[in-house]
Amino acid sequence: MDRLPRTRREFLSALGAGALAVAAPLRAAAPEPLIASIEKITLRRGRDGSGPTWFHPRACVVPAPGGPLALMTLQTIAGSDYFGPVHWMSSRDLGRTWTDPQPVPALGRVARNDGWSEGVCDVVPEYHPPTGTVLAMGHSVCYRGPKFETAQPPRWPVYAAWKNGAWGPRRKLEWDDPRGALIYTNNCGQRVVLPDGDIAFVMSFGAKRTSRSAAGVRCSFDGETLAIRRVGREIRHAAGRGMLEPSLVRWRDRFFVTLRAEDNRGYAATSDDGLVFGEKQAWAWDDGEPLVMSTTQQHWLAHSEALFLVYTRKDASNVKVPRWRAPLFMAQVDPDRLRLRRDSERIVLPLVGDGVNAPDDVAYSGNFHPVNAAPGESWVTDGEMLPKRGFKGDLLLSRIRWARPNLLAGT
Repeated sequence: MDRLPRTRREFLSALGAGALAVAAPLRAAAPEPLIASIEKITLRRGRDGSGPTWFHPRACVVPAPGGPLALMTLQTIAGSDYFGPVHWMSSRDLGRTWTDPQPVPALGRVARNDGWSEGVCDVVPEYHPPTGTVLAMGHSVCYRGPKFETAQPPRWPVYAAWKNGAWGPRRKLEWDDPRGALIYTNNCGQRVVLPDGDIAFVMSFGAKRTSRSAAGVRCSFDGETLAIRRVGREIRHAAGRGMLEPSLVRWRDRFFVTLRAEDNRGYAATSDDGLVFGEKQAWAWDDGEPLVMSTTQQHWLAHSEALFLVYTRKDASNVKVPRWRAPLFMAQVDPDRLRLRRDSERIVLPLVGDGVNAPDDVAYSGNFHPVNAAPGESWVTDGEMLPKRGFKGDLLLSRIRWARPNLLAGT
C-alpha cells in the first residue's frame, strides 16, 4: 500500500508532480504549425536578360470542368512606374506550367486628345462566382514620353471582365465626387465578393497630391458593369500622400483593411460592414513594438484557422536596400488586437544577395499578391526588379503549403 504524504511539504511536492504529469500530455497535444513549407518557384526568367521583366503578377482561381483554372494578369516594366500593356496567362495544373503571356486587348495603351497615352497598371483579377466572370481592375496611368511623369492628369479605376476565355471591353468605374477630383483608386487592392454578389473594397482618393483618404466602397456588378452603390466613412492620414493601396479581407464575419502609408508605418482597421471602420492603428508586434515599413504594400492571406499579413519591413539584413523592399515576410495576425505574432513570422521570398554591402544587386519585392489556390496551398506571386541593373528581374511564385486544409479555398 502506497504511503500517503504526512506533511504539507510532501503534499505540495506530490501535487506538483501530478500537475506536471497532466501538463505534459497537454503540451504534446498542441497542434503542429499551420505552415508546412514554403517553396520559391521561378516562373519566368528576366534577371539574366533572357526575357522581359514581368511585373504586377496577380492570380485568381476560376472553377472549370476538369479542374480549376488559375488566371494571372501581369505586365512588363522598363523603368520606375513605366509599364507595358497588361497581359494574362493561365495554368491548368495548379501553377506548375503556364501558357505564354498574351495581351488583354482592353487593357493596352490608348491615345488621348490631350497628348497623353493612357495605359493601365496595378491590375488585380478576382473571380466573381455569381456571374462566372473574372473582374480585372487596375487604374489609369498616362505617358507622353519614355518615362513616368509624376504630374499625372486625373486618374481613376479601369477594368475589364473575362468569361469563358474572352475579354470584354475597357470600362471606367465612375465616381462623381469632388473628393476624388485628382485620383480615386483601388490599385493593387484585394476585394471581397459579398453573399448578394456585391463587391466590397476600400478606395484611396484625393483632390490634391497629398493627404489622400480611404473609405470602404460597396459596388454592384452584373458581369459587365461595376457601379458604386455606397461609400463609407473616411479614414484620414496627413503624412505624405496619405492612405494608399488599401487591401480588404473578410475573415470570420469581420472586415479587415491594411493600408500603405508614407511615415515608416503601415496601418490597419476593422469594420462590421466594410463601410464604417474603427480607428486605424499602426502595425506592431504582439509586444507593442511598431514595425518599421517604408511606403510599401501589405496584403492579406486568409486561412480558415488563422489570418496572416504579407509585408516588407526593415530588418538587419536589408538596411541598405531602398525602402527595405526585400525579403518578403508573412506573420499571423491577432485579430482582436490587430498585432502580429512575432514568433510566427516566416520569409515568403528571401532576400537574394547582400542587403548591407551590395544593395544595388538585391532585387526588390513588394508588388505582390496572395491567393488561396487550393485547400492544401496558397500562393504569393511577385515580380522582382533590379532598378540599378536595368530593371531586370524574375517572375516568382511562392508556394505556401498548409499542414491542415484551408476551408476558405474556393469560396
